[in-house]
Amino acid sequence: MSYEIKEIKNGIKTHFIETNKFKTNLFAIFLTIPINRESVTQNALIPAVLRRGTENLKTQEEISIRLENMYGASLDCGIEKIGDNQILKFYLETLNDNFLPQVENLSKRAIELMLDVVLNPLKENNAFKKEYVDAEKKTIKRIIEGRIDNKDLYSYTRCIEEMYKDKPYGLYKYGYIEDLEKINAENLYESYQKLLSEAKIDIFVSGNFENNEIINDIEQNENIKKLNEREDKHVINTEETEKKEKVEVNTLQESKDVTQGKLVIGLDVDFYKPDSKYAICLYNVILGESATSKMFQNVREKAGLAYSARSTYLRQKNNIFIRAGIEIENYEKALDIIKEQLEDMRKGNFTDEEIENAKKYMVSGIKTVQDEQDSEITYYLGQELSGRLMSFEDYMKKISDVTREQIVEIANSINMNTIYFLKN
Repeated sequence: MSYEIKEIKNGIKTHFIETNKFKTNLFAIFLTIPINRESVTQNALIPAVLRRGTENLKTQEEISIRLENMYGASLDCGIEKIGDNQILKFYLETLNDNFLPQVENLSKRAIELMLDVVLNPLKENNAFKKEYVDAEKKTIKRIIEGRIDNKDLYSYTRCIEEMYKDKPYGLYKYGYIEDLEKINAENLYESYQKLLSEAKIDIFVSGNFENNEIINDIEQNENIKKLNEREDKHVINTEETEKKEKVEVNTLQESKDVTQGKLVIGLDVDFYKPDSKYAICLYNVILGESATSKMFQNVREKAGLAYSARSTYLRQKNNIFIRAGIEIENYEKALDIIKEQLEDMRKGNFTDEEIENAKKYMVSGIKTVQDEQDSEITYYLGQELSGRLMSFEDYMKKISDVTREQIVEIANSINMNTIYFLKN
């Protein structure tokens, strides 16, 4: 496997992951822009509208027929939030040219189709097609209204909203219903044009191909030629940039129609040394990410206080989130025993075997990333947005080199920020 980056224009890059592990090629385009309250809803709507039709393929049906004629290729799009950035993402997966029943350049056709979808949308009177915009507004509205249906995810995002109130990371990636009412075909197209002229654009190609041919196909594409150069304004969030100030713990309880309580605790990591994320990762695995973790073993298994208990590390914002599904009446007991696990970590009450198991868990996860093309692309996108590049091998070496002392140092830099509890 090899990984190469080439800048086409200022703010526009191509990324090549050359591998023969798969029978498919995966193409992806990411438009990255700092997230803000004024544009978050419009940006969330744009990928779905673009997916509906282009100047060359005017309906979703025509696009589907084109995909079917490309040996059943698949096209997908969506929206993501990474740090203080909003990401519009588009994927197109095809068979690798080497596995086609006849000789043809399917990769070129795939690039042309994806760039057509993203950069050459169907227009009516210098606006998006009204029918498409109105339909996708209804879809986005259902997504926003349906956020509560997944109680676990709802609680997690609500905790983040409280921790980052009035800050970019507190914004919901799909936006807000009250903003949908203001959006029409004309102003959404204006927002799209602004986005297209300002966003950081990253084009990824993963598979078995000739780099020079792919580069030429992308650079000579008419839609790419029309793009202007732009200043890269995306926000770099890493464990070194996200400075934390110790705050009074904010406790919030919210009542909804639920049968199981959802407890989310947001922790700040007040530690900024270079490469600290590796020790933080291991701290998090020992605390709550794996099935052998303190959260799983002590809160769920031994105490029987939780149906689920785990923690996740949000590197871009230097936070750890503890999440537990509990009986509502067990709130205080669960909170107390979770605090005991945090104190145990501060005191270094974990074994060398737990450290080694955490390292094996992390290394296994890193290897698994390389087994799926979309995961591998996501890894390199994260590297790109963080402003630094590290190979999988170096990443695993950094994990292996973490010491007990470093993990304890991290444990003593952890401060509780927000306690959110969803109950009935």
